[in-house]
Amino acid sequence: MTFSVQKLLRTFLIYFLLCLGATVVVVPLFWMISTSLKGPNALFAYPPEWIPKPAIWRNYIDAFKALPFGTFFINTIFITVLAMIAELFTTSLVAYGFSRFNFRGRNALFMILLATMMLPSVVTMIPTFLIWRNLKLLDTFDPLTVGAWFAWGPAYIFMMRQFFLTIPRSMEEAAVIDGANVFQIYWHIMLPLVRPALLAIAVLSFQGNWNNLQGPLIYLNSMEKFPVVLGLKFFEQSLSKEAPMWNYMMAMSVVMAAPVLGLFFSAQRYFIEGLNVGATKG
Repeated sequence: MTFSVQKLLRTFLIYFLLCLGATVVVVPLFWMISTSLKGPNALFAYPPEWIPKPAIWRNYIDAFKALPFGTFFINTIFITVLAMIAELFTTSLVAYGFSRFNFRGRNALFMILLATMMLPSVVTMIPTFLIWRNLKLLDTFDPLTVGAWFAWGPAYIFMMRQFFLTIPRSMEEAAVIDGANVFQIYWHIMLPLVRPALLAIAVLSFQGNWNNLQGPLIYLNSMEKFPVVLGLKFFEQSLSKEAPMWNYMMAMSVVMAAPVLGLFFSAQRYFIEGLNVGATKG
């Protein structure tokens, strides 16, 4: 009887903490959606209205026309998709090399790669900017995408390497006997087997590049090249300062957050599996 009570209390505590954590996440999201549907007079009403009456859906259209958000979204999609594809290909290729090939200095090189994760971004910010300036590639998309083709994600490489280590070498040996070369083994055999890791990295890469503010803020000067996140940064400046139109700001924030949320919920099973296996397998 005592054991059942303890189990019941433990279950109650777990669900209470989960509900508390979910509330911390969901309430700001719900408030953002609610604010995006309010009129100017309801923004600062007290007590606040959680469900606007009436809901003004035209806020989304008016906010979209306030700045060239169509161009901003095209730029964001281009940068995000190109960088994500590059990160998936290069990090998986490098991780495959670290997990399957024995070469001199492999472990030392891998440790150096992981050590780069300890460097704060502010340490490399100025040198990286000077490199792109000397290459005369400022105010282009290259600083935001080209680096992804050189496996700039050590955390992703580590995750992929852990996945590759769980695959028995007998599968590769059978493919070699059938006449497959190294790249064919990597492309046709190994990548399909690590699909959960690829999807987990795709979600993380998409979210990171979609919400990247620092890079565009440093390298882009022309408004026609701004991504959505940088457009939102300057959106408030185009609105009235006497009566800030937070409904427009929240409307575009909802539109910006929707693709990331949709991608996560559609691939959350593979995302969680990828993170769990990558963190526990060695």
